Amino acid sequence: MRTDVKAKYLGGMVGSALGDAIGELAFMVPQRERLSSHLDRVSELRYTDDTAMAIGLAESIIKAKGIDPQNLGDTFSANFQREPWRGYASGPPTIFSLVEKHGITYAAAAHRMFGGSGSLGNGAAMRIAPLGLFFHRAQELYEVASLSAQVTHAHPVGMDGAAVQAWAVASAVNLDQQQDFSWEKFVQGLIDFARTPEIQKKMKRVQELITEQVPPNPAADELGRSVAVHESMPFAIYSFLKYPKSFVECLFCSILHGGDRDTLGAMACAISGAYLGIEAIPHIWREKLENLTHIENLASELFRLNQEAYH
Repeated sequence: MRTDVKAKYLGGMVGSALGDAIGELAFMVPQRERLSSHLDRVSELRYTDDTAMAIGLAESIIKAKGIDPQNLGDTFSANFQREPWRGYASGPPTIFSLVEKHGITYAAAAHRMFGGSGSLGNGAAMRIAPLGLFFHRAQELYEVASLSAQVTHAHPVGMDGAAVQAWAVASAVNLDQQQDFSWEKFVQGLIDFARTPEIQKKMKRVQELITEQVPPNPAADELGRSVAVHESMPFAIYSFLKYPKSFVECLFCSILHGGDRDTLGAMACAISGAYLGIEAIPHIWREKLENLTHIENLASELFRLNQEAYH
């Protein structure tokens, strides 16, 4: 039987958080067997700023019933002030400070970053799962994803990467996981949805690497593992396409090949969870996830609001 949509919302939110939390552990325990053993022993799986910002995005969507950049920025800022130790990079706190000091919009502050070019990092893509879920049937997906991204990431590549990641999550919700998975159609959709040459080029390369059955390590070498969105999100996509029917294999593929492990895990597992649903995620991991009840409640409320909005 096809996984119900609410289970996909739960899978996307919880899956992304687990990819983040387990990816963070992989920095210390980068070998699969040792990491698996460590996961059996650890009492709690703690997430980073990736999930903290995804939670903020979900909270803001629920409050605003959509994307309100001012509310979103305020929510991010308040959550940062409460938990500044989550591992934030310097960008978001700098933007929050600029807004508070000069009374400008978050987008205006974000545009001041990196000499006025804005950030093309993966921070907007790493947190995008709630948006991809809530807008999984929306025609305006690209526009709302870009609007959410530019609160902190104003570079066209940063916004495009977030939008493409949102498309991947949304498409995963819309697919029936009981049917054969057409990775060719999925990746072509990503290519067609992207709007910048940098992201389009990488999506085409993902297509070629999967076609040629290139193993994960050389694929990661070529696609990239850095904090730049066009040098990390593509390998997250590759990890999902390589193992579309296994959340566990997708997760390990995304986090065990170096680089920005927690964010690679968050992005890959948001798609996998949204495709396979919550029951595909090992229960022993789910029950150890920090703040699980709040994350599940946010996913359920996003689903409820989506049903109201699109029915």
